[in-house]
Amino acid sequence: MITIKAFRGLRPKKELVDKVASKPYDVLNSSEAKEEARGNPYSFLHISKPEINFENNIDPYADEVYEKGKEKFEEFIAKGILVRDEMPCLYIYAQTMEDRTQTGLVAGSWVEDYFQGRIKKHELTLVAKENDRIRHMKTKMAQPGMVFLTYRPVEEIDVIIDHYTQHHTPENDFLDSQNVRHQLWKIDNPNIIHKLTELFKEKVEASYIADGHHRSAAAAKVGKQLKEEDANHTGNEPYNYFLSCLFPSNQLQIQDYNRVVKDLNGLTVDEFLQQITAGFYIEKIESGLFKPHQLHEFSMYINGHWYRLQAKPNTYKEGDPIGVLDVTILSNYLLDPVLGIKDQRIDKRIDFVGGIRGLAELQKRVDSGEMKVAFAFYPVTLEQLMDIADTGNIMPPKSTWFEPKLKTGLVINLLKDA
Repeated sequence: MITIKAFRGLRPKKELVDKVASKPYDVLNSSEAKEEARGNPYSFLHISKPEINFENNIDPYADEVYEKGKEKFEEFIAKGILVRDEMPCLYIYAQTMEDRTQTGLVAGSWVEDYFQGRIKKHELTLVAKENDRIRHMKTKMAQPGMVFLTYRPVEEIDVIIDHYTQHHTPENDFLDSQNVRHQLWKIDNPNIIHKLTELFKEKVEASYIADGHHRSAAAAKVGKQLKEEDANHTGNEPYNYFLSCLFPSNQLQIQDYNRVVKDLNGLTVDEFLQQITAGFYIEKIESGLFKPHQLHEFSMYINGHWYRLQAKPNTYKEGDPIGVLDVTILSNYLLDPVLGIKDQRIDKRIDFVGGIRGLAELQKRVDSGEMKVAFAFYPVTLEQLMDIADTGNIMPPKSTWFEPKLKTGLVINLLKDA
C-alpha cells in the first residue's frame, strides 16, 4: 500500500503565482526557456533552467549554472516571492484544459515505496539526466518539480477531494499562456489529512509514474544519500518523501507521442513504400490530414501526401503487453528493418513530437525539408500503461505524452526543515 505525507510547502505569494509558476524544465530547451522567461524576473525558469541567466554559449552542466540556480532560489525566498506554509499540508491541484478537468493530490510520496516497487515505473532513465536532477536538488536542498503519479481510483478519496474543493476557496486560481486553468487548495485540517493518508495506505495498492521518471529516480536517490549522511536520521525528515501529485487514472488522458525521421536510409520513396508493405496495409489519403482512430492504425506523411497504415495481424500478439503496443510494432516492422533505427533513445536521425502540437507540426517539419517522413500514433491507454508497469515491463522510449503539464514552482518541497 502507498504511503503519502503532508509537508510544509514553499509557495509563491498569491499575487505572483501566475508569474512564478512555469513549465517543467524538460519541455523547453535552453533557448525556449530564455524566451519564455524574457521580461519576467519572477519566472521559476530562472531557478529550474538557470543557464538562461547566462550568455547563450554557457554549458548548462557547468558548476556556476547550478550555483546560479541556488542563488536565484535563495533570492526568491529572501525577497518573499516564495513563502513556506507554517504547518504540514496536503494540496489539491486541479487543471482544466478545454472542457476536461483533472484533479490530483499534492503530497510527499515515500522514497521507500519507490525502492520497493510500489511506485511503479514504465520507462528507462538516462544516467546523465538523473545526475543533472540530483545536482539541482542537492545544490538547492529542494525539489520544485512535481512527479506526475496516477493510481486506480478510490471512491472514498474522490468524495473527500470533491467535497473540499466545493466548500473551500482555492489559494490560487489562474490561467496560463496556453489557456489552461490551474487551481490549488491547501488542506491544513489534521483530521482530513489523517483520513486521506490512511485511505492511501489502506486502499491504494500502487501508484504509477505517468510523467517524471528522471525526477522520481533522482529524488529517491537524493533521499537515500541524505539518509546515509544523517547520523540522527529518524525517518520523519522531509528528504524521505518526494514531491508528487497523484491523480486517479479515470481522470487522465494520454496523448500520442509521434515520430519524425530525417532520411529514408538510402531508399527512394517508392522503394520505401514497397518495403513497408511487409508489415502494413497502405492507403493513400487523397486530401487533408489523417489522424489514427484506433489501435494498430498509423498516419504517415511523406513526399507531400498522407497515408493510412494498418498493422498486419502477424505484427503483434494479443496478451503480450509490450509487443501489442503500436510504438513496438512501428519499431519492429518499420523503423528498425526498413530505416535502420535500432535504438530510438540515441539515434540522431529520429525526433519526437508531442501530440499537443498536432499533425500540422509533423507536416510542417517534413515539408520544410528538415525531415523526410513523419508517423502519428493512436494514443496508448492508461490501462496499457498500468498493465505494463504491473508486470515489470518497460515501454519503448517516448510512448506517452500527458497534457496539461504540472506547473513547476507552484508548490516546492524543501528537503530539510532547517
